[in-house]
Amino acid sequence: MLALALLLAAATPEPGTQPAPAPQTLPAVTEVARFSAEEARQGVVADGKYVYAISNAEIGKYDRRTHELVERWRGDPARFRHMNSCILAGRQLVCAASNYPEVPQASSIEWFDAGRLSHVRTLSLGPGRGSLTWLDWHEGSWWACFANYAGKGGEPGRDHRYTTLVRYSPDFQEQGAWLFPPSVLERFAPYSSSGGVWGRDGLLYVTGHDRPELYALRLPPAGSILEHVATIPLMTDGQAIAWEEGANRILWGIERKTREAVAVRVPEMTGP
Repeated sequence: MLALALLLAAATPEPGTQPAPAPQTLPAVTEVARFSAEEARQGVVADGKYVYAISNAEIGKYDRRTHELVERWRGDPARFRHMNSCILAGRQLVCAASNYPEVPQASSIEWFDAGRLSHVRTLSLGPGRGSLTWLDWHEGSWWACFANYAGKGGEPGRDHRYTTLVRYSPDFQEQGAWLFPPSVLERFAPYSSSGGVWGRDGLLYVTGHDRPELYALRLPPAGSILEHVATIPLMTDGQAIAWEEGANRILWGIERKTREAVAVRVPEMTGP
C-alpha cells in the first residue's frame, strides 16, 4: 500500500513543475465608442459620466454623452515631463509619471481631484528600476510597471528586457517583482509596456508602445517571469489603457495619431 502511495505521489506533478500552455490568440476586440480629444497622446480613463484624456502635462475632462470638453488641467512641463497614464481611485486620478527621455530615469506618482481636476499630491519614487509607465490597484496592493528602452530614454546596459512589474503595499513598500516573458518582450522591442490593468478574471492585460495588440498575462506559480496567456488584436496602437468603471470588459485606450479616445469590448478568456 505504501509503495502504491509513493508511486502515485511521484506521478503527480508538483505545482509549478508543468510547462505553461502556449499563448492563445483570441478574436479581436469590438469598438463601442470613439471621439476626438486633444489630450489623447498618452492614455485615457473613464467612468460612467466622464472621460479623462491624458497628455504629458495635461488632462482633459470630457462629457461622456456629448463629448464636450468640461475642464482642462495644465501643469508646468518642467515638473510634469512625461505623464504616462492614470487610473480612477474613488474620486481621484492616480497617475504614473516619469522624466522620459532623460536619464538617469526617475519616476513619480501624481494624484488629482477628479471633480475639480486639480493636482493634490505627489510621491517621488526617484531613480530605480526604470521609467514608471502605469500603475493599478489590485488585491490590496499597488502594481507598477517600470519601462526600459533599447535606445532613446534608456540607460546603458538596460534595454526593453529589463521592463519590470513591481508589487507594492498600500504605502509603497516593495513586496515582489517580475520580468515579462520573451514572447511579449519581442513584441515590445525596442520600446516597453505603455499600459496595463488587472482584469476581474485575475489576469493582467498589458499593451506595448505601438503595436495594435493586448497581452493577457498571469503571475507564475514559481519563479519571476510572468506567463503569457493570450494575445488579443486591438484597433489602436498600444499606449495606456484603463477599464471603464462599472462596465463589463469595456477597455479605453487612445489612437495617438488622430488624438482620439477609443473604447472597445474585450472578448472573454477561454481555456486554462
